[in-house]
Amino acid sequence: MTDTQPPVLGVTVGDPAGIGPEISLATVIRPEIRRRARAVLYADPSVVERAAGIIGADVEVRVIDDPADAATEPSVVDVIDIGTIPDADEIEFGVVQEAAGRAAVASIERAVEDALAGRTQGVVTAPINKEAIWSTGSRFLGHTEMLQDLTGAEKTDTMFVLGDLCTFFATRHMSLLEAVQAIRKDLLVGSITRALRALRVFGYAEPRLAVAALNPHGGENGHFGREELDEIRPAIEQVNEETGAGVLGPIPADSVFHLGIGGAFDGILSLYHDQGHIATKTYDFDRTVSVTVGLPILRTSVDHGTAFDIAGKGTASPQTMISAFDAGVRFSARNTAIAAAFPPRTDTTPPSERK
Repeated sequence: MTDTQPPVLGVTVGDPAGIGPEISLATVIRPEIRRRARAVLYADPSVVERAAGIIGADVEVRVIDDPADAATEPSVVDVIDIGTIPDADEIEFGVVQEAAGRAAVASIERAVEDALAGRTQGVVTAPINKEAIWSTGSRFLGHTEMLQDLTGAEKTDTMFVLGDLCTFFATRHMSLLEAVQAIRKDLLVGSITRALRALRVFGYAEPRLAVAALNPHGGENGHFGREELDEIRPAIEQVNEETGAGVLGPIPADSVFHLGIGGAFDGILSLYHDQGHIATKTYDFDRTVSVTVGLPILRTSVDHGTAFDIAGKGTASPQTMISAFDAGVRFSARNTAIAAAFPPRTDTTPPSERK
């Protein structure tokens, strides 16, 4: 890719029994998208052609071998053929199928390979179905775990991007009780430190980070809970003392996201999964984008599922995918910094044998 050419983003179309192919195609054929970047779909051509018929897109589906050959014209859709589904009609919409799971895995594997080799400047992912993935014999719990293994990443975090505000998560997929029990100083020091690092890597030179409180009203000086006094504030003070970062908080959760969306902060550390998810998605579900931090490649994603109930009907809105692609374009300029900040592990253990 020359300096005058727009970046190339690889798009994995997700589970072909879901809405992924529809929203992926509807995104990359938009003229305003193609003015800013080139796109390559990692999919079976038959799946893309079926999606074109569903959304009524009059486009040329062109198979290429090298993402560098990707076109800029929105009337041409470039596809890296993953060679799993010769006839898309073999895949039934809205049903968990092993064949669909194999296609989803192959799409991700090939897209990651090209991103690691520098043939694309990032990966934008459509939703997969965990049951379909597991039916293939995959041991991965989900998308992120697969990407982490394929890239050799040591640790990953989720960063939600909503406009200029980034939201991080101290805890994620665990029960609320377990999440509360996990809110300890050492965990928070690590979470705060990684959030600050991610903000810098993604272009915030002097990041303004706030930490959400856990208890109502921030605990009211211990009357509504002591986590703010015993764990959260000490963690913030330690990071500030060691780094001079000026992290703020704990700020009551019923205020911190409103303030952040208003521009008071660049980032917010949410203490548990739904604390951050509810706030961002309620404000703007379609424009909340998930970015995986810690990979040596750029990965942006929609933050919703395969929507099996409406797959194949042509009614799925592509706005979430458009937002994910836009974020990919925005952060593609940080591609080199991302690779340098999060290098893959150096051991030679095959991915299938890693513990």
